[in-house]
Amino acid sequence: MRPTNPKDRSKDRRGGASSKPRRDAGPSQRQLRAGELVRHALAQILREEEVADPSLVGASITVTEVRMSPDLKHAVSFVEPLGGEKAAEVVAGLNRAAKFLRGRLARHVELKFTPDLKFLHDQSFDEAARMGRLFANPAIQRDLAQTDDADDSPSSEDGAR
Repeated sequence: MRPTNPKDRSKDRRGGASSKPRRDAGPSQRQLRAGELVRHALAQILREEEVADPSLVGASITVTEVRMSPDLKHAVSFVEPLGGEKAAEVVAGLNRAAKFLRGRLARHVELKFTPDLKFLHDQSFDEAARMGRLFANPAIQRDLAQTDDADDSPSSEDGAR
């Protein structure tokens, strides 16, 4: 049944007041696009600009991901220093320099609002190294080899059919 009021119909088509809020749907395309824009700009700023914080002097920093809030006013940047050394010091230094970096970011990106920046250490590299060590464990290798052998040989049920 269609709404009789044209204004109600336009709200339905555009996803206005009658649409249900997105829950657990992940970031929108707009958030992802803005996050990538901010990530590239931050990488360029950290590569070219001198930040006065002593913990950042000479540090090579990788910006792995930027997650934007739905209103694009807040950005959480995941960073990893080269070699993973002194990560806590580097993240603390970036958070101290967040206002300076936000000012530089405003010159590099064209967004209605320049987002507030928060920096976190990216744990994905540590997790990948932990998984690599786990798979290199001789006990795990033995179990994986046994599983492969069982998959290669036909079972008694398959032979009976």
